[in-house]
Amino acid sequence: MLKVAQVLKSNGTDGGLLLSFFQIAPEDIDLQEPVFIEFDGLPVPFYFDSFVRRGNNRAIVHLTGVRSLKDADELAGAAVYADYFEEEEGEDLTGWTVLDESGATVGTVSGYEDIPGNPCIYVKTPGGEEVLLPLHQELVISMDQDARELTLTIPEGLL
Repeated sequence: MLKVAQVLKSNGTDGGLLLSFFQIAPEDIDLQEPVFIEFDGLPVPFYFDSFVRRGNNRAIVHLTGVRSLKDADELAGAAVYADYFEEEEGEDLTGWTVLDESGATVGTVSGYEDIPGNPCIYVKTPGGEEVLLPLHQELVISMDQDARELTLTIPEGLL
């Protein structure tokens, strides 16, 4: 899962939340899919009841089950995660440039492997070799959709 937003604060008295998005733009969120908020170390799914964009990277949302100011206040400051790298999205990364943490080009995404619990991408290096890299949230530094660049922390020994 990818950390996609932060709950900034409650909004109104009916359970509304103000979210600030990063890593991906608000319009890239699939409103039919759940987002997850951690409780006691476990991801709990929430579905969107409403979603209204506010500026470039914010939205006022209502999540299923969050119906009061008290419920919303309990979520203030929480990180919001999404299963961003499902097969369809992973395949959409084909052609993207992969960079390491120093900004050096590693190669180009040539495919996606949906290994349960361990999604991976195939990257064709400038030398023509194809390597398999994990696509975990902890390893994703940034995603620039306009430039089609994915910056990853690449564990030692994988290249």
